[in-house]
Amino acid sequence: MNGVTELHSLLASMRPLLSATPFAFATVAALQDVPPFVSILAIFQEDEGLSIIAPFDQIERAELTHSLPWAKISLSVVSSLSAVGLTAAISSALAKEGISANVVAAYFHDHIFVPWDSREAALQVLNELGNGLR
Repeated sequence: MNGVTELHSLLASMRPLLSATPFAFATVAALQDVPPFVSILAIFQEDEGLSIIAPFDQIERAELTHSLPWAKISLSVVSSLSAVGLTAAISSALAKEGISANVVAAYFHDHIFVPWDSREAALQVLNELGNGLR
């Protein structure tokens, strides 16, 4: 994959997209502990157990140990996994506004999870960050 690596270009073309779905982070001992109706968005094996990200309502229905709801903001720019500074720039901009951010880098795009109640403010921060460089 030949994604964008230059930080200025990444930020100027990131075009953040807010999902309408609230998500939650949850933990289980093993994948078979997740009921089949849970649409897993991401999985990560940690020493303490398997962490998953899935729609909040599904995780609650499954009665899994989970977080409060989070909003997913996806950056539409195809970023390189070897790009330097994108996570730091986004996290810093959100931190200045007191917004927590959990960044998940996937093969094509980066996805920022912010507290559900901060989703609109976070989207505005990210749009302003990108707009300031265009």
